Amino acid sequence: MADSSFPASSGKRVGYGAVAVVGVAGVLGAVALSGTAGAFGGGGTAAEPKPTVVLEHGAFADSSSWSGVIERLRQSGYPVVAAANPLRGPASDAAYLRSVLDRVEGPVVLVGHSYGGTVISDAAVGREDQVKALVYIAAFLPDEGESTLGLSNKFPGSTLGNAIEAVPYSLPGGASGDDVYIKPDKFRQQFAADVSPDEAAVMAATQRPIAAAALEEQATRAAWKTIPSWSLIATKDFNIPAAAQRFMSERAGARTVEVRASHAVPVSKPGAVSRIIEQAAAATAR
Repeated sequence: MADSSFPASSGKRVGYGAVAVVGVAGVLGAVALSGTAGAFGGGGTAAEPKPTVVLEHGAFADSSSWSGVIERLRQSGYPVVAAANPLRGPASDAAYLRSVLDRVEGPVVLVGHSYGGTVISDAAVGREDQVKALVYIAAFLPDEGESTLGLSNKFPGSTLGNAIEAVPYSLPGGASGDDVYIKPDKFRQQFAADVSPDEAAVMAATQRPIAAAALEEQATRAAWKTIPSWSLIATKDFNIPAAAQRFMSERAGARTVEVRASHAVPVSKPGAVSRIIEQAAAATAR
């Protein structure tokens, strides 16, 4: 799906080791979630069950952004759940993700993209017996007291501020707030420059907004302090500067790989994303 603005590349390897899983992707439906039977039709053998990979998308995306990654993981025999992220705030989104994890049997590799990294960092706290690895994909790895917005602005390079618009919303109880979208005419260049124009247009039309308050809400917990972590850094990311991704990944002691890709790396480079997830799963297998 790469276009001429980003030459195809397998990525520069900075370091692979133990793998950490960040984020949660899962579908809440009438599906029995099992680490041995493949939630979406995949699964390991009875003798060697594979962990369930739970994928958490970030802002301006939805669970379908993992489609290429899910296809590859299923081909490798992994059960996969792509969770729907409410995008309302780290604490409430993490609580929602924990309800997804509660329905998954067996070990889990938890993967987060973008803001999804903030969510998995909270949701996995205290679940070391279940969540074996955190995998961060062009994602935030906040420490206590840090916000998504603050980390994005910690290093120069993000152009997101000029590409977004706030849309007011109100709820029946009288509460109100602002939802944040990427403007459709800026979506491809800002979010998915290495995705085809047609696919980027669909992504722009189906993007899910994030509550503005969620970007400023401070993290209160950080699971990467106790769970092995992996991080894929997108070097052509205009949402989260690569320097910020490196800073957070190094601080967390995450095993990292760098890929020449936009922020939409799960869509444009699903092979690279699935590889680091599988390495994290293999490195933390019982």
